[in-house]
Amino acid sequence: MTAKTASHNAERDARAINARHGDIAPSEIAIGVVIGRTSEFFDFFVYAIASVLVFPALIFPYVDRLTGTLYSFAIFALAFIARPIGSLIFLRVDEVLGRGTKLTIALFLLGGSTAAVAFLPGYETIGSWAAVLLALFRIGQGIALGGAWDGLASLLALNAPENKRGWYAMIPQLGAPLGLIVSSALFAFFVTTLSPEDFLSWGWRYPFFVAFAINVVALFARLRMVSTPDYTALFESRELEPSRVVDTIRSDWRNIVIGAFAPLASFALFHMVTVFPLSWVYLFTKEEVARFLVIEVIGGFVGVLAVIASGLIADRVGRRYVLGASAAGIAVFSGFAPQLLDGGEIGEVVFMIVGFGLLGVAFGQSSGAVAANFATARRYTGAALTSDLAWLVGAGFAPLVALVLASRFGLVAAGAYLLSGAIGTLLALGINKELANRT
Repeated sequence: MTAKTASHNAERDARAINARHGDIAPSEIAIGVVIGRTSEFFDFFVYAIASVLVFPALIFPYVDRLTGTLYSFAIFALAFIARPIGSLIFLRVDEVLGRGTKLTIALFLLGGSTAAVAFLPGYETIGSWAAVLLALFRIGQGIALGGAWDGLASLLALNAPENKRGWYAMIPQLGAPLGLIVSSALFAFFVTTLSPEDFLSWGWRYPFFVAFAINVVALFARLRMVSTPDYTALFESRELEPSRVVDTIRSDWRNIVIGAFAPLASFALFHMVTVFPLSWVYLFTKEEVARFLVIEVIGGFVGVLAVIASGLIADRVGRRYVLGASAAGIAVFSGFAPQLLDGGEIGEVVFMIVGFGLLGVAFGQSSGAVAANFATARRYTGAALTSDLAWLVGAGFAPLVALVLASRFGLVAAGAYLLSGAIGTLLALGINKELANRT
């Protein structure tokens, strides 16, 4: 036995001896999950909104607004490309140094990269280096997000009562609408209270400072949970420890691929009601941006209610049915969504409310749709890889692709993009026979 192995075993035995031997309630795990996911989605939306309202003018003032926004969305995608790399790096850190150390490094990198964006000088100050720095900070965010995987969502799924699996599956997804509500409200406040010059000069930077502060709070809240002897013992008893990436891919590549494509409908709609419509309204209408941000806040609250509803419905009719039915609903919505978005103020409100309602139901059950297919010993790594691939395939390039299609072929093309996501989900669910047999 090597010294490293002996040390690891001794630490594990010590943690087991010092544990209180009490059961950890799923509701307690849920708290850590919601805190972690909300902080990550807040970062996501702060950057996404700035990609529309700030970076085209600050970093790419030498091109027209549409081209500048497309450049911003291209940099936006870098985080999703870097995220799997971050997972590979930090899974190794987790294996060698432990989950607490991994999470600390990852969240400090995430907070540091986010705060660095807040101090970013513009093109007029350092020229093209502004875009280079923005890309580097975005890559840093992506690597950190890959490392921020704490396994709490998988732990929650494994400890959820049998008759409430759908309810506990939706809890991590609440982070998305909550993050959108706070970020949209912050930007709406600064856009409304500041002049355009002041907002572009310094006002937009404050949400990034807030994001850094939230990351710090989330770090300590999550560390307080995952680093305790009780949680460590629970992770180990559930075999939620890093497995070799190569072995996991070799044995579970099918589950990883299906798991990445199963939520395509919700991911496509995710951007059709958040990032993309903001860019469309800002670029191609005369509507006030602050008003649309307020509509997004309202949509976020609708999304919260719909996510909660998805849990209740899934426990009655089954998760697969909810995923399939919501994908079909999104396919139908794609047929008239472009007309609503282009239908003036009332049409936009209807588009956002209906869209967020569908999104909440679909997104609420999309997390770990095939996680149960992984052997327990490979679930920790398999779930992390599936999440990374799902965000890369379904979300990374979505704002860029949707805006390119809509600007060249009209909003109908964006509706076709949404339809393709719904078809992808239905195909993935049809292929996954194991999921099809679950109720």
